[in-house]
Amino acid sequence: MIIKNAELETVCGITSILPVNDLPEVAFAGKSNVGKSSLINGLLNRKSLARTSSQPGKTQTINFYNVNKELYFVDLPGYGFAKVSKEEQRKWGVMIENYLNSSKQLKAVMLLIDIRHEPSKNDVEMYKWIMHNGFNPIIIATKLDKIKRSQVAKNIKIIKQTLSVEPGTIVIPFSATTKQGRDEIFEVISSVIS
Repeated sequence: MIIKNAELETVCGITSILPVNDLPEVAFAGKSNVGKSSLINGLLNRKSLARTSSQPGKTQTINFYNVNKELYFVDLPGYGFAKVSKEEQRKWGVMIENYLNSSKQLKAVMLLIDIRHEPSKNDVEMYKWIMHNGFNPIIIATKLDKIKRSQVAKNIKIIKQTLSVEPGTIVIPFSATTKQGRDEIFEVISSVIS
């Protein structure tokens, strides 16, 4: 996919009403420090459209990025790491669930997992929760450039086993540094929105 334009169009906080969009939506979920903003910036060929931070938990809103006036990338709040109260985390959970249940245009959910580590309890819960909400998430194994090539297959196997993924689940290794995996992600996006 050639990115002609991409802009942050809508930001929804805990009390916001979600927008009613008429373009297909692809949502991105993942732990606070998994590289969600880096993935979105990498896909859109932009350095800092989605704000990255050394402080995990920066995304505390649902952010809608209009891509080529053809689809939306929906950046969901990170989970599991942010130094916020349990009450605040619960509100984010309600916000994400509300989005997953109410969006009429949501075509796919990308679940980001750090390829270097076995998925956490939060990752497993998120995977089950997305499944429970009627979506079979596409797994994006981030930070690919941080491991040796010889470790990739083994680490992907660990991710699949730990999450107990459904047969046929797509797992795409991705590096925000080298952009490896970008074309495969866009192939999947094209197939789900067409």
